[in-house]
Amino acid sequence: MKIGLYFGTFNPIHVGHLIIANHMAENSDLEQIWMVVTPHNPHKEKNTLLDDYQRLHLVKLATEDYPKIKPSDIEFKLPQPNYTVNTLAHLKDKYPQHEYCLIMGEDNLNSFHKWKNYGFILENHDIYVYPRLNSGEIDGRFLNHLKIQRVGAPVIELSSTFIRQSIKNNKNIRPLLPYNVWEYVDHNNLYKK
Repeated sequence: MKIGLYFGTFNPIHVGHLIIANHMAENSDLEQIWMVVTPHNPHKEKNTLLDDYQRLHLVKLATEDYPKIKPSDIEFKLPQPNYTVNTLAHLKDKYPQHEYCLIMGEDNLNSFHKWKNYGFILENHDIYVYPRLNSGEIDGRFLNHLKIQRVGAPVIELSSTFIRQSIKNNKNIRPLLPYNVWEYVDHNNLYKK
């Protein structure tokens, strides 16, 4: 099976994440999309993250009506901070029958050369890139690379940071989250402080 790995802290998961994941599931050769909940992204401050299992629960709530989109906690038991190359090696070892591809925004492609062992990742895995506004100029070595596929997904400019800040400021963010995610966040007073 060809699986697209969509990594993120999903703090919280929002409709933009679902739109991209569903677009990839329905409009590419990827058979499943795994929403890989990252416990600690090396580029983010850990103290801003909601508990790992709460974020995983939110991803489960958000994806329960999407049979091609699955939540994944594969990184929870790996050494932290997590690096994508290590996660890919672990997945290949644990589930060798699958082919793993990365899903990322153009903004991440611009910093891809800073990833640990990015050359090895690029040699061994396809990368599906969705458009972002203000992503800057794409590095020349990634422009026409055979392993990089640009996907004409909708441009979504919505961030979890914006949602957290809006909740903190008592703004109505209901349209920005899947309903059951919004219910859980609201009921548990998450991101209020």
